Amino acid sequence: MKIAVCPGSFDPITLGHLEIIQRTAKIFDKVIVLVMANYRKKGAHVFTAQERAELIRKSIKQMDGMQNVEVDVYDGLLADYAKQKNATAIVKGLRAVSDFEDEFQQALTNQKLYAGFETMFMAASTDNMFLSSSLVRQVAELGGDISAFVPTVIRDDILERLRKD
Repeated sequence: MKIAVCPGSFDPITLGHLEIIQRTAKIFDKVIVLVMANYRKKGAHVFTAQERAELIRKSIKQMDGMQNVEVDVYDGLLADYAKQKNATAIVKGLRAVSDFEDEFQQALTNQKLYAGFETMFMAASTDNMFLSSSLVRQVAELGGDISAFVPTVIRDDILERLRKD
C-alpha cells in the first residue's frame, strides 16, 4: 500500500489545500492529512491542532474521492511520523517559486532523516495559487467574504472565530 502524508498547519484549511489533497488521493492508496505544529508559528495559531483537524474532517466529508483520506495531528519530526506510518511520500503544494526554496530544504532534510521517504511537489491550480491561510484569516478578520476561499461547511466556524465585533 502506497501511503502519502500531506502535512501542514492548515490554520484554517483552504480550497487550495483541499485541491492538493484531492489530487493526492487519486495517486496514493492512502493519504494522511497531518496537522502539524509549525515551530515558526508557536502560539500564533487561531485554531488548536484538534480544531484544525476537525475542520479538515468536516471539509473532506463533503467531497468526492476522499474515502482514502484520514486526518491526524502530530507534534514532532515529520520523518519520525512517516516511519511510524510506513509512508512512502510527502506531498506538498507549491503556490509560487518563492515557496520552493524552503520546501526544498525541508525535503532534503527529511530524506536524510528517513531515506525511504520521498517528497513530491504539486503546483497549485491557477485558481488557488494566490490562496493562503493567512489571507483567509486577514479577509475574515476585516469582515470580508471568504466564501470563495474555504469550504462552505466550515465558513461559519472560521468567521465565528475571526470576525471582529
